[in-house]
Amino acid sequence: MTDRRLSAQAGSALAAIALGLLAGACVAAPPPLLLSSRTGVATPAPEAPPQFRAQCGLATWYAMTGRTASGEHSDPAAMTAAHRSLAFGTSVQVTNLDNGRRAVVRINDRGPFVPGRIIDVSRAAAERLGFMTGGSARVRIDAADGARSGPPADCS
Repeated sequence: MTDRRLSAQAGSALAAIALGLLAGACVAAPPPLLLSSRTGVATPAPEAPPQFRAQCGLATWYAMTGRTASGEHSDPAAMTAAHRSLAFGTSVQVTNLDNGRRAVVRINDRGPFVPGRIIDVSRAAAERLGFMTGGSARVRIDAADGARSGPPADCS
């Protein structure tokens, strides 16, 4: 074989290797998993919503015992909450619109499944927000880091 042929074959092989590496770099990596030290359950790491929209509506509290939808053991003394769609592990600030009290809670359960309600908070969060006795309150939910993208139309 001539030097030109060997050189052309080597160049083709290098190009094929480079394309293979490039194609492999374009494949999306699977999402990272978090292993709960309490439950041993692996769940996808929460991703912050690209643009968190504040929500307003009715909050209630619950003192559930047992396991939550995330697999954690429910603790009424923890600052946790149930939300229909926010990722487990997401922290949100809940503001009681009637008295101005605020609490940061971590989403670890699914619900509420009653029309008109937007979040169920733990007993501890309800105490901090000041609606333990009444059982429910009008609230606003914002991203816990204070980032707001404006009030939704139904907040007053």
